[in-house]
Amino acid sequence: QVQLVESGGGLVQAGESLRLSCAASGSISSIIEMGWYRQVPGKQRELVATISSEGSTMYADSVKGRFTISRDNAKNTLYLQMNSLKPEDTAVYYCNLKRRLLGVIPYWGKGTLVTVSS
Repeated sequence: QVQLVESGGGLVQAGESLRLSCAASGSISSIIEMGWYRQVPGKQRELVATISSEGSTMYADSVKGRFTISRDNAKNTLYLQMNSLKPEDTAVYYCNLKRRLLGVIPYWGKGTLVTVSS
């Protein structure tokens, strides 16, 4: 199994920065992608950013130029640097990891809350 533990969320003011971390442990072989998603109560979970096993990154249009996803393979940790935060970035942020075994298997962390006040 895979365990994902997010940290780094909190309450900040608009324009400030936060860095989220996701520590991965367990059976973390055959990883094809890791990413960050977010969810606001009453809405569907949405993709924020992903990074492939080759290091290719993808961002939602709403965070391009403000957020940066990265990973430290030696520490098995995923990061999300969030700058110029806006109130609309307020959400629970979830770490996601995808492994390719017989098919693609996704794993999720429990999430960390980010609140941006105006």
